Amino acid sequence: MSHTTLPAPGLWEIDPRHTTVQFTVQHLVVARVRGRFDAVAGNIAIDAEPGRSRLDVTIDAASVSSGVARRDEHLRSPDFLDAAAHPSITYTSTGLEAGHDGAFTVLGELTLRGVTRPVPLEARFLGRHADNGVPLLAFAATTAIDREDFGVTFNRALEAGGLAIGAQVDIEILAEALPEGTPRHVA
Repeated sequence: MSHTTLPAPGLWEIDPRHTTVQFTVQHLVVARVRGRFDAVAGNIAIDAEPGRSRLDVTIDAASVSSGVARRDEHLRSPDFLDAAAHPSITYTSTGLEAGHDGAFTVLGELTLRGVTRPVPLEARFLGRHADNGVPLLAFAATTAIDREDFGVTFNRALEAGGLAIGAQVDIEILAEALPEGTPRHVA
């Protein structure tokens, strides 16, 4: 990866107001359900050597939102996220692999419900912009996990065959980051 595909070295904070972590899962064999997490925080340390750059993210498990209050309560329960016992979902990078045209793979570990597994993110640096004179960086990333690998095994069999909820969870992240220490009211 050329050094021009990532921004200059520096410390950045994820802007929770302009960052979304969304997920999609198969439901009732033919449909898809989409949800998101509303409370995301983290830091990005961009190094002159891109492979030494770091990403640390924390998501409030109770901030899950699918647009249906009853389903959201079930997602917070021990059947799924068990948010009371495991209030945080974390992602910590362990490396970065080169790509082309601003694309790269973030190697890292996802901890969900107290279980940690390696999960790569296919990412892209979308660019740099200034908002009211405050620089910001934009990134996008995707991945897929098997929820059962993290102990999320709740399901029910359907009368017509198959299971109500798919095991694969597709994840899409759109993130903006501000220089570390930027007051939230400025940007």
